[in-house]
Amino acid sequence: MTGRRIVLAAGGTGGHMFPAHALGEELARRGHAIALITDERGQGYPGLFDGVPTHVVDSGTATGGGPLRAVMAGLKVLAGARHARRLLAADRPAAVVGFGGYPALPAMLAARSLSIPYCIHEQNAVLGRVNRLMAGRAAAIATSFVTTRRLSGRAGRRAVATGNPVREAVAALHGEPYPTLGEAGLIRLLVIGGSQGARVLSDVVPAALTLLPTAIQRRLQVTQQCRPEDMDRTRRVYDQAGIAAELATFLEDMPERLRWCHLVVARAGASTLAELTAAGRPCVLVPLAIAADDHQTANAEDLAQAGGAWVLPEPTFTPAALAKQLHTLLATPERLTTAAEAARGQGRPGAVHALADLVERIAAGGTARDAAGAAGDGAVSGPPSPERRVPA
Repeated sequence: MTGRRIVLAAGGTGGHMFPAHALGEELARRGHAIALITDERGQGYPGLFDGVPTHVVDSGTATGGGPLRAVMAGLKVLAGARHARRLLAADRPAAVVGFGGYPALPAMLAARSLSIPYCIHEQNAVLGRVNRLMAGRAAAIATSFVTTRRLSGRAGRRAVATGNPVREAVAALHGEPYPTLGEAGLIRLLVIGGSQGARVLSDVVPAALTLLPTAIQRRLQVTQQCRPEDMDRTRRVYDQAGIAAELATFLEDMPERLRWCHLVVARAGASTLAELTAAGRPCVLVPLAIAADDHQTANAEDLAQAGGAWVLPEPTFTPAALAKQLHTLLATPERLTTAAEAARGQGRPGAVHALADLVERIAAGGTARDAAGAAGDGAVSGPPSPERRVPA
């Protein structure tokens, strides 16, 4: 395909930015000219979209804060949409790809107003609010999970299960074996809270590990992501217990950490699960209780039902509960090995290629069914329902 101009719209959290970055790299490798429309937070992620033309536009969130905040957010979105419309009108890309979240909304509204073909990518097992708003006239809806809730009707018939793109170094782990967990060897535990860390993990995980038998504590090698304000107190707990632990606010070498870890304790964000399943790593998941539409619980349950994870809801996530779960798992390593294979079976290491195929077809003026065929998946058909299962 001849190189085309394609604009990516993503911002806010790493859950939106990381898959957008992976897609941008793949499209650039295929000879396309990529630009990014984002917000201030999206612009601040280190190592993403280096050298890519980037435009920051106003946005806002309509969640929380009452009517006044909703009005102010709406005004920001409209201002951002006007700005994005000027950018798109001048550049006239062949397609715009939105990754959900309110920071992507101005660019998507601008694309719709200019009749520029656009598709949306949903990272979670529940179609997000912005993606629900934009789904009606999207050329295609790329989904990460085979079953996506809140996807129905005409939009459901334009859904394509591409998976959630992960970085190349993580996708490469898909073919590597799960590291052997011997009876007396090191137990490598990875604790991650998403792109911004998670306070509850700093509160609970170190305390839980101190409740484990001393023989297990001495074998532990913990790597934990912490917020800066939680770093000192978390380190003190580990030091006092004599547990070997490395703490960091951001893990730049995540693929290497995944390569050697035996078990992960994590939030259930979409990008986190995409990487864990691509690498084939068993995990204990703690869904964010206040996530919009409770999408992290849906994400976690999908993997747990496949046998690759154990879920501890945040209200019951206590040191005692986690210690009990960890003791059971570490005492029966074969359960971890089985869960690792189940997680690997849910991984889609080729997601970025499937999504890039889909975007190329949309940019070339293809229909949703054409795009589905190009991505290797069938477009969904059938009567509307609360959730839609997309053929894999």
